[in-house]
This record gives sequence, C-alpha cells and structure tokens, in this order.
Amino acid sequence: MKNIKLNFAAIVSLVLAFSMPALAAKKVKKERKYINLVVGLSYDEKAENIPPSPKFDGNYKSITGVSYASEIKTLRFTPTKEGTATMSIMAPNGSVVYEYILTARKSNLNKVANEIQSLLVDIEGIQVRILNNKVIVDGQVLLPQDLNRVYTVVSQYGAQASTIVTLSPVAQRKIAELIERDINNPEISVRPVNGRFIIEGVAKDIEEKQRAEIKAKLYVPDVVVNRAEADGVIKKVKVSAVVNMLGMKPAPEPEPGKTIKLVVHFVELQKDYQKGFRFQWTPDLKDGTSVQFQTDSRSPGGLISTLTGTISNLLPKLNWAKQHGFARVLQSSSIIVQDGQAGTIKSTTRVPYQIIGQGGVPGTAFEEAGLVSKITPQIIGTRSDSMNLKIDFEVKDLLGITDKGPLTSNRYLNTVIVVRSKQSAAVGGLVTNQSGTNYNKLPKNVSENPLFSLYASKDFRREQSQFVVFITPVIQASASVGSDRIREMFRIPD
Repeated sequence: MKNIKLNFAAIVSLVLAFSMPALAAKKVKKERKYINLVVGLSYDEKAENIPPSPKFDGNYKSITGVSYASEIKTLRFTPTKEGTATMSIMAPNGSVVYEYILTARKSNLNKVANEIQSLLVDIEGIQVRILNNKVIVDGQVLLPQDLNRVYTVVSQYGAQASTIVTLSPVAQRKIAELIERDINNPEISVRPVNGRFIIEGVAKDIEEKQRAEIKAKLYVPDVVVNRAEADGVIKKVKVSAVVNMLGMKPAPEPEPGKTIKLVVHFVELQKDYQKGFRFQWTPDLKDGTSVQFQTDSRSPGGLISTLTGTISNLLPKLNWAKQHGFARVLQSSSIIVQDGQAGTIKSTTRVPYQIIGQGGVPGTAFEEAGLVSKITPQIIGTRSDSMNLKIDFEVKDLLGITDKGPLTSNRYLNTVIVVRSKQSAAVGGLVTNQSGTNYNKLPKNVSENPLFSLYASKDFRREQSQFVVFITPVIQASASVGSDRIREMFRIPD
C-alpha cells in the first residue's frame, strides 16, 4: 500500500514537471471589462482573443443569454432580467482570457419615447414608436436642418433609440419649382432625380446657361449622409448636385449692315497778287579791235588793223507791272458703303516725265496728282444715328514742271470723329499766307561790266491759299435710294 502511494506521487510529479512549461507557453493575458446591459435590448461585444473551443464560466446565465460567432469574433448578450453577474471565458487549459462584470437594468421605453416626442414636436412628418424593445423615429422631413435635429436628439439615448427618418422627395420638388421661378424662362425646366437637380431646356446663349446653373446651386440643400453610407456599406458615386443639360439656340445670322452714303466736299481757294516797278539804264560797251597780217603772191604783204566798238542798252528802260489772280477748286464725291466697311475715293492724274535709267538709258516715270480719301463709318448703336468716322484724306497738287521732274504740293489729313446722320462736319483745313518784297534786285540779263549803271526796282508779291474738307454721312434704307434722280440728271434710260 505504501509502495502504491509512492508510485502515485512520482507520477503526479512527472506530469506537473512536463505540463507546467506548456501551460506557461500558452498563458494568455486576462482582460477585465464592465458592461452595462438593458433588459430587452441585445448588445454585441468584440472579442478578438477568444481561443478555439472556449469555456464559459460564471453566473451570467441568471440575467442574460450569450452567443458567440466565431467567424466575426463577436459576443452577443441578450439580457432577460435585472441583476449583476460575472462571466469568464477560459482556454481549454483552464486559463482565463476574458472576465466580464455584467450589469443589467430595466429601461422605461415609454418614458424615452415621450421625451423624444416632446423634443421633436415642432417637426412635421415624423412618428415616434416603440418596436422590438427600442424607440424608433420614422417619417420624412422637408429640410436637412430638421433631419439634423432628429439625429442629434436620438443620439442622446444611445442604443435605446434610433432614427430611420429620411428627406422627403416633396422637398426636392418644391426646391425645383423655386429654381424654375428664379430662372424665369418658360423654355427651361428643373426636375429632381435621386437627390439631384437636372436643368433641361434651351438657353438663348452661353451666359444664360451659366446663369441658370449658378442660381440652381444657390438652392441646393446640404448633403445628408445616411448610416449605410457612413458605415461604408454603400458608396455613393460623386456627382454634382446640379446637372446642367441645357442646350443653346443656334446663333441667328448677323443682320446686314446698314447702308451709309458718304458725301465728301473738297474746297480750295487760291489768291495771288504781284506789283513791280523797275528803272534800268545800264549801257554796255563791247570792244571789237583786231590786228591782221596778210601775205599774197599777187599783192604785196602788209599789216591790217581794225578798231571796232559797240554800245548796247544805250537808252534807259522803265517797267511797271501789276498782276492779280484768283482760283477756286471744288471737288465733290460720294460713295455708298456698308456699316463698318471702308470706302475709298481716288481721283488722280499721272504726269509723265523723263528720267535717265541705268547705263544712261532714258525712260519715263509718272507722278500722281489729285485726291485720295479713305473713310470707314461705324454706327455707334442700333438705335442711334450717330456714327464713328475714321478718315484718311490726301491731296497732291501739280505746281509746275522743272528740269528734274514735276513739282508737287502734298497735304494729308488723318482723324477720327463722331457725326450724326445728314449733318456735315468740317473735318480739317489748312490756310497759307505768303508775302515778300524785293528792292533793287538786279535781273539776270544785266551785263557784268556796264559802261555805267543806273538801276532802281521794287517788287511786291502776296500769295494766299486755303483748303477745307467737308464730310456728310447719310444712313439710307437701301443703296438704290436717290438713283432715280441721278438717272434723270444723266438722262439714262430705264
């Protein structure tokens, strides 16, 4: 009997010696947690470190039922009555992995429902009910602000209450009507689809299309994120709250520009006056003395001398002259152009003259003299008869012909003015005055060695010139206006 006891003690010692390292190796850190439960409401608790084939120990069955879902590592507590209990979860070797201290209390859901009802009494379209041991707030509201308030109130009660309130589609339709009213175009409509606003119809231009989209965005309410989207169950596609599907009317063909008749008057006045007096007595003596030697077989040789003298301009000369000239040049021209188009009037004469080219070969060149004008009218507004005139005017006059070519005078005018239809404007002009007096100026044919000289003269000259350009624009209904009168003037048959 004594040997049997010794053998049993030895066996126990060996078992303990081999099992202690294994138990030490498998020892898991124990976690302790306090959980408050509400009778009638299930509660889920995550437990990531529960080993396979766990053992449950404690008096927890007196107040709640427990189930374990190994796939998601979650414990579900279903309390049945009030009380306090403990629950331990142990590994197969007996070590405690989790230790829970459970407290279950009863909840007066009617009291919670009444409190929620009193807080949300001013929001229309919602109902507060008790279903499945929980207070449920259901219904549809018109404004996102009301939805936000419902969520804030319900969240204060934790698991005892929840909300399934959504935004009413009636609100979306009402907002669409307000957008249509603000756009104020019968050809543009707005309709709500899946929480978004679609703008359809036809806009007259790109500005109206952009303006309609801007107005619609001003009415878009705040975005409401539901619980499924917040938890990641549903992922919404990011699309703009306003979808602009407006088309645009084709641009109308531009109306033909108005017909404008431009009448140009060029007036030039020239005056010249000369008055001269001259007394000239400058006789000139020319000496023709010569000596000749003559030898001839038929006559004896000899010396012949000749003495000759010639006196010219022996009589005095008295000259008195007076000249006066007046010239008036008037050139009138007219041209019909479209609004915004340039009109050019050119009336010139080509004057030929001789030149010497390369290698001394004579040739002919031309110099133009005359009038060139270019005018671009632009009507300021559709209802205005005033127009903007861009004017380029050039006049080149032929003054004379010299040995080196024609002598010309050039005058140029460039300006921009505003003139009303059927009104004339003097757009520019130039006045020139020249005068001079010469005293005792010898003429070119006076001898350089006169016998004596008596000379006195006075020459006075004065020249005046001026030119003015008048322009009269006339807006016409058509280019044929006034053609009948011109036909009669030139006797052109129909």
